[in-house]
Amino acid sequence: MAKADKATAVAEITEQFKASTATVITEYRGLSVANLAELRRSLGASATYSVAKNTLVKRAAAEAGVDGLDELFAGPTAIAFIGGEPVDAAKALKKFAKDHKQLVIKGGYMDGAALTVAQVEAIADLESREVLLAKLAGAMKANLSKAAALFNAPASQVARLAAALQDKRIADGETAPVAEAADAPAEAEATETAEAAEASEAAE
Repeated sequence: MAKADKATAVAEITEQFKASTATVITEYRGLSVANLAELRRSLGASATYSVAKNTLVKRAAAEAGVDGLDELFAGPTAIAFIGGEPVDAAKALKKFAKDHKQLVIKGGYMDGAALTVAQVEAIADLESREVLLAKLAGAMKANLSKAAALFNAPASQVARLAAALQDKRIADGETAPVAEAADAPAEAEATETAEAAEASEAAE
């Protein structure tokens, strides 16, 4: 690739990083052209799926101020640049990876921080925005100002909060998914409120 072409490619990828609400880094080794077309259709209009050379992606990420992903840029790399809310795109990627083992989700980036594979999958497992907000607000009902703030927050921030809360549950040895938080017994609500508050601080 000529130097001018490389510069153009880096500039385009840089703009994609900057314009995205979230990105998911994948390895697509073994997927056919038809498979890639199917994946792009499943992502819909809210995300684009781009194959790129690792050297160019690293330069573009650096120019876009995206840190913490360099180790993911190895092997055949393709990136899902998500322009809307991240939940639906994450669901589509997770489902496609389940049906096509050649697609490997390696991590992602959202709200200024790198995401682990577990965090990407946690976002994919979230319920709809409305249901999630209701459950998180229920867990935080002792603090109405924080609950009210959730309803005004972008879904990407809510998704990160839920992922942080789920990570905390796993670290504490709990296995119940975040989506079931509102179904916990009444005596656990005080604990959940504290956990949600801590997760909110971590998400910010």
